[in-house]
Amino acid sequence: MIFLKSTNEILLMKQSAELLSQTFGYIKQFIKPGIKTKEIDEKAEEYILSHNAKPNFKNYNGFPATLCISVNYQVVHGIPSNYELKDGDIVSVDGGLVLNGYHADMAYTFMIGNVHPNVKKLVEVTKTALYKGIDYAKNGMRIGDIGYAIQTFAESNGFSVVRELVGHGIGKKLHEEPQVPNYGKSGRGVVLKEGMTIAIEPMINLGKKEVLQEKDGWTIVTRDYLPSAHFEHTVAILNQGPQILTTYKYIEN
Repeated sequence: MIFLKSTNEILLMKQSAELLSQTFGYIKQFIKPGIKTKEIDEKAEEYILSHNAKPNFKNYNGFPATLCISVNYQVVHGIPSNYELKDGDIVSVDGGLVLNGYHADMAYTFMIGNVHPNVKKLVEVTKTALYKGIDYAKNGMRIGDIGYAIQTFAESNGFSVVRELVGHGIGKKLHEEPQVPNYGKSGRGVVLKEGMTIAIEPMINLGKKEVLQEKDGWTIVTRDYLPSAHFEHTVAILNQGPQILTTYKYIEN
């Protein structure tokens, strides 16, 4: 079942997305060498709760934290820990919250200090791939058009696309239909309609596309232990084109 949102519902989702975006802007100041990833998580949780919202990842299917924090070869779903960030790391922060009954979800890969040029390119290409996909999130297009745009851009730059993990619909639930793969064929899949709200989130690897799940039952890592990057926006499909509800402006200002 795909739920189409009214103008008012999209406005409520925009409020959730705005607060989540501000949360990312707040934690940015702490993301530097020497901080433990669990300390970043604690800062995010405090900020969200202090703004009358709730973290929607915490306790979701048993996940123990507010943020997924995935470092270097960790792709997604990394559990915040005593690991201290160091110069040259890349760290994917994936977070979400629920406000006034509506969910928002976003991710950003931060580069810590002096990142290797190949890894820096991976991060930049992954971010650009996200926006390439969003360009096709239009009324009348298909889910496959989004995945095709992401896949062709990533692979044309020499990187690979994770297959096992995908984007998703979002609204009154964190995960709704449809699934939004980061690969595929144009002209295939669910037709996009005005009122759909989806989370688009490319996960792109420096090496091969294969991944593994670690023994903690959550953390996904690259099989070859080469770095992976991840970016995500919550997007509404409107007649006039895609509206990106989350924003990176608080991170990048």
